[in-house]
Amino acid sequence: MVAALLATGCDGPQSALAPASLDAARVAELFWWMVAGSAAIWLAVITIGLYAARGRPRSERAGRRLILVAGALLPTLVLGALLIYGLRLMPSAHDQEADLRIEVVGEQWWWRVRYLRDDGGPVELANEVRLPRGARAEFILSSPDVIHAFWIPSLGGKRDMIPGRITRLVLRPDRVGEYRGACAEYCGGSHALMAFPVVVMEPAEFDAWLRAQAAPARAPGEEPARRGQALFLANGCGGCHSVRGTEADGVIGPDLTHVGSRLSLGAGVLPNEPAEFARWLAHTERIKPEVRMPAYSMLAREELDAIAAYLEGLQ
Repeated sequence: MVAALLATGCDGPQSALAPASLDAARVAELFWWMVAGSAAIWLAVITIGLYAARGRPRSERAGRRLILVAGALLPTLVLGALLIYGLRLMPSAHDQEADLRIEVVGEQWWWRVRYLRDDGGPVELANEVRLPRGARAEFILSSPDVIHAFWIPSLGGKRDMIPGRITRLVLRPDRVGEYRGACAEYCGGSHALMAFPVVVMEPAEFDAWLRAQAAPARAPGEEPARRGQALFLANGCGGCHSVRGTEADGVIGPDLTHVGSRLSLGAGVLPNEPAEFARWLAHTERIKPEVRMPAYSMLAREELDAIAAYLEGLQ
């Protein structure tokens, strides 16, 4: 029963022990070797303890030999072997060859994501990463405020995002699916509410998705969404957020050009649904403590619903 419960923690969209790439598989393999090495050292220490608990050894020389072998030599050999094995894995994590480059900026408390294309300008979105299966993606990581850490456990190791510095991480996903990334460095009051979905797609599907993300926002068609766009601009939302193809050109907050097509809201805090859009607009501080976006609880429910309809329509 205990083993079954422990095994459930080895799977899931945010498990380093459920690898979906070669780099993550190597990290998981190193983990299991470290578990085996730790078990060997633990058995050696327990053996010494049991031997000593039996009372006076048959000879002082035998006792010294046991302590030397089990207490010093064995741990040194095991830890040395694990160190060498771990160092051998490091060159692959710094592979310079990449098929795709993505800038990710960790901010309090969300992710600015920018795809750098050779055949066009950059494509910016937020709080979501999509990758083509089998392609090496280079993440160019930075932060404007505090130290964050970019980590997608099922795809590879983590990297710190340090103000004033650029760090890099190369990942090559091998399995289509949806995974979960997170900030792995405490960065403030909403650190635990700073996640992002990661979707690994077939290459052709990814190319179509990226082309759609590069397009400007479509004009709202139905009346509630049209009214919502007017309210969005009238209440100053465009001063912080950008919606390409409209007057909204803010650069402080997340780009909302295609926010309706994303899998979550608020960096993984809420599902992407119209009711949750309205809830987020009215109660941002309550949902995400210390968030820098003001709440719009002064708006009438009908106005919040109209803005939510507009944002949900930004597909």
